[in-house]
Amino acid sequence: MTGYAIRHETRYAYGSTVDIGLHLLRLTPLALDGQKLRDYRLTIAPEPSRNVAFRDHFGNAVHHVAIERAHDAFSVVLEAEVEIARPDPALLAGGPAWEGVAASMRNDGFPQHPQVAEFAYASPQAAPDDVAATFAAASFMPGRGVVEGVRGLPTRIRRDFAYVPGSTDISTPVAQVMRIRKGVCQDFAHVMIAGLRGLGLPARYASGYLRTYAPAGAGERRGADASHAWVSVWCGDRIGWIDLDPTNDLVVRDEHIVVAYGRDFSDVTPLRGVILGGGQHRLDVAVTVTPLPPD
Repeated sequence: MTGYAIRHETRYAYGSTVDIGLHLLRLTPLALDGQKLRDYRLTIAPEPSRNVAFRDHFGNAVHHVAIERAHDAFSVVLEAEVEIARPDPALLAGGPAWEGVAASMRNDGFPQHPQVAEFAYASPQAAPDDVAATFAAASFMPGRGVVEGVRGLPTRIRRDFAYVPGSTDISTPVAQVMRIRKGVCQDFAHVMIAGLRGLGLPARYASGYLRTYAPAGAGERRGADASHAWVSVWCGDRIGWIDLDPTNDLVVRDEHIVVAYGRDFSDVTPLRGVILGGGQHRLDVAVTVTPLPPD
């Protein structure tokens, strides 16, 4: 078991006064099998006139906050502690052939798991893409086990795509990323999801945090200085979901903290909203994820 302290700061400085701000926050780590949320605190300034917590369609923790007085800055600071105890990735082996998993999502219009099947179809930022599907298909030879296939795909993404912050933005389509072969964690997650969906396999987008400094000897970790993104793939009834990080070619175990799952980035945006006023603004984000000392 590994414990982490998380601090995520988001600060907006507005060029002119904002009269009203309405925001949705998806920042709180989930409580899941293998992930325990020990404590969390959200500090919001100015203090909201309303702060309503709820769960969205995917089970993610959401805060809807309203600031209904004039302000020229807005900040949200998350502080949380979590414990991670996921199974050894070496134990994730076997599983059915990938074609069987894909077929179970169709099943003559009656998928075996409707709550899983929704992740096999198009979404706004991760629609099945022919080029991405062709790329993914090289990891899924006929009859290959689904686990073996999904574990090989992140290796190829890490090898064939360059990690270049600033080369894309939050709306860059998969087709463009496939063409330029560079991007950041969000792009690589969308490429992997679109490719898998093109083969009929359900894949969902994971948003969360990555340990800031990798364990000694583990090599460089990309995407650890902000919110991170990776992919969760359904591998059949016996195994269920497996999370994989194509940016770092990792099977997710004890360095990742899940905040939200969705079809793509648009479902799990850490902070989004509307404001009245504001003009030009400056955004500063800082994330640190540090191991806690053993109890």
